[in-house]
Amino acid sequence: MRATLRWAHSDLRTHRGEALFLVLATAGIVASLLLAAALFGYATNPWQRVFTQAHGAHVTLHTTASADAGRLSGLDGVESVTGPHPTASVTLASRGGRASVELRGTSAEPEVGRPLLTSGHWLDPATPDGVVLESRLARALLTAPGDTLTVPGTARRLTVVGVADSAEPRYRPGERSGLVWALPSAVTDPDGQVVGLRLTDPGDTGYTVQRAVTELGAGAIGEVATWQQARAEAQGDNRLLGQVLGLFGLGALAAAGLAVHGAITTRIRGHLRDISILKAIGFTPGQVVRVFLIQHLLYALLGAVAAAVLTEALGSAVPGRLGDAVDVWQGLPGHTAALFAVPVGAVLFIGATTGLAAWRAGRVPPVPVPRPVAPPAGRLTGVARRALGARVPPALVLGWHKAFTRRPRSLGAVGRLALPLLLIVVALSAWTTIDRFHSSPERMGLPTALSVRADASLGDRETRALLERDPRVAAAYPGVEVAALVPGQTATIALRGLGTRAEPYPFTLAEGRAARGPDEAVAGQGLLDLLHVRVGDWVRMTVGDRPQILHIVGRSIEPENAGRTISTSLDTLRANDPDLRPALYQLRLDPGADPSAVAERLTAAGRGHLDVHPVTNPADGLSPLRAVVLGLIVVLALIGLIELLTAIGGTVREGERDLLALKAIGLTPRQITAVTVTATAGTALAAVLLATALGLPLAHWLIDAQGRSSGIGAGIAQVPSPALLVLLGAAAVLGAAALAALPAARAARRRLADTLSAVA
Repeated sequence: MRATLRWAHSDLRTHRGEALFLVLATAGIVASLLLAAALFGYATNPWQRVFTQAHGAHVTLHTTASADAGRLSGLDGVESVTGPHPTASVTLASRGGRASVELRGTSAEPEVGRPLLTSGHWLDPATPDGVVLESRLARALLTAPGDTLTVPGTARRLTVVGVADSAEPRYRPGERSGLVWALPSAVTDPDGQVVGLRLTDPGDTGYTVQRAVTELGAGAIGEVATWQQARAEAQGDNRLLGQVLGLFGLGALAAAGLAVHGAITTRIRGHLRDISILKAIGFTPGQVVRVFLIQHLLYALLGAVAAAVLTEALGSAVPGRLGDAVDVWQGLPGHTAALFAVPVGAVLFIGATTGLAAWRAGRVPPVPVPRPVAPPAGRLTGVARRALGARVPPALVLGWHKAFTRRPRSLGAVGRLALPLLLIVVALSAWTTIDRFHSSPERMGLPTALSVRADASLGDRETRALLERDPRVAAAYPGVEVAALVPGQTATIALRGLGTRAEPYPFTLAEGRAARGPDEAVAGQGLLDLLHVRVGDWVRMTVGDRPQILHIVGRSIEPENAGRTISTSLDTLRANDPDLRPALYQLRLDPGADPSAVAERLTAAGRGHLDVHPVTNPADGLSPLRAVVLGLIVVLALIGLIELLTAIGGTVREGERDLLALKAIGLTPRQITAVTVTATAGTALAAVLLATALGLPLAHWLIDAQGRSSGIGAGIAQVPSPALLVLLGAAAVLGAAALAALPAARAARRRLADTLSAVA
């Protein structure tokens, strides 16, 4: 055992840099996998906790005020019902801004979908104008219990008495109204009602919605919200961040395993004589294997433990969503198991790859086998001979020949180095796609920057004149958005009428063509998947008691509503409902205009009659992904550095036996150094080309697959610019050459006795 430890200690002193990089790479990999586990738990658990504690409704139906919603309690599979509660759509204002809300009348706390108070108290008849705000809405309005809210255009004031969490779909400015609970007496002019159904079997949600629509009639249904939609919306970008971290963490783990395997294999080839001597003096094959296995397991264990300790101790202190995710994850039941299983799994994987390579060391015979003087692959190819005849510098020709003369070994080195580079190309593609959402939103389904809603006191002409008066507003597209029942009446989708035939809305199309004629529409990927249709099909939906039949002629990129949106012109919807008037306006601004400044001017010009909100950009929620991608690139660069050091060491060691021959034909030490540097740079160049050729289509496929699964749709993937790819390739090749220069120069200036010893 003492001899084994002395051998391992000697090997560590010889390869300190490689050991350090392996520890750091393992720490980065384990940290990324732990953060992925934290984000997955954070994405699912908070909403699930609220839903369970609130005894949440599996189906929430918004109906007309005259609908007899009480009959739904008799449906098969309905365990309990809350409501019907009267509702009214109003706009509330505070020092934090304005928001469209649904004022919901209820006297006692509902048994189903009970709000979970986080501050303040529940409604009290002693405060008839008191309200309880959903927590996300309260944060948007910067309000707390005791604050006063106003209803623009009226003298009415409401007092915030509490803030509560809810399992229903959350408030999204300009897209979904916030939820406000009030006493029934405070809902003075209800325009509808809401009823919540809790089911005995949540899997029957679609069937229950269909039965409820049949019971009340399609004309009585305004909107349907299910628990699956609320859960998916709550998970949102956190789940995507977890998927990205998990994917790259597993890829980096595979790359690290291959790098360790290659390092040990190369080291064994360089120490065949030493291993034979160890066996000759009594080392068993098992002891030789344990030398390499224990050594690299200790490196991996050190990195894994460091990552687990740092994540546990400092993870919650990371600013932003990652820190929040770790803080919540530490209180979840599966936290301890994941904190133990992830590092152990990483160490075992690295140990398995180490064992496969170390097994070859155990098979080395006690008597060293002489190396062949002239291996079959060592002869110059015809191309190399012609290059020498054309006076190409011998160092370049011999270096390129050395890099690729032994094909299995050369291909292995190129493949191991290409894997981390491939993952870096994918990471840069994700970065570029997120950046494109900000720099060119019109190409990513966001042609407008502001969404405006006007109250009933302003007509269409007055509103458009007011909006277009601003010098930075390029166009104002009138529109309307309503909830429509899908065929089968199992869910509702968003039906939008935007723009007119004279001034069509500039949809971002990924497939098909724009909707120009009557009854033509474009749809998001989420809607196509929901209805199992494709471009070219006709679809029928119901708005109130009016059927609407549309011909889908294109697929648009739809970042909103999980892509479950079908869009046509306002003229098409008016053909079915002549009394329809615009309810919102989408504003396209001049290039370079500041949306916040324009919104402030329009709000001031509207004098309380306009509700202006920036259009939500899905990339805003992915801002932590930039830091994640940067960290992953650093980890992958460390793994690539390990492989480069391995390739350089192998190339220098194998070149020792050619040193006498190269000196004999007249090459100087500088030229001999250039041979090794060229061989290393050639390997790096081949890896860069392979990583780029495979990484770009892989990144395109992965990003578009994520777009399809989220409902946005394929067509959002963006690849890095050619300049960035060239910079990446140049950094890899020049870095490899720089790393190889020093050991190659030392080898070229070795004494004659050392060279003869290496050849022997």
